[in-house]
Amino acid sequence: METTVFNPAQLQLLKMMSFVKTSEALDQLKQVISDFFAKQAQEEINHLWETGELNDEKIESFRQLHERTPYK
Repeated sequence: METTVFNPAQLQLLKMMSFVKTSEALDQLKQVISDFFAKQAQEEINHLWETGELNDEKIESFRQLHERTPYK
């Protein structure tokens, strides 16, 4: 049997879970975590836009993008 080794962030979250007593509190925590990652993603998108790695032309090219797995 393999042993799971948690990193410091995972351990901290596990400790915090002891304070979650209701489904409402869990929902609130999920929302906060979701908001955190959404903010991180937005900051990265802003950075890509500012550096020119992302622009209107590139976004428009996504409309034509087809990356489906071919099934035979």
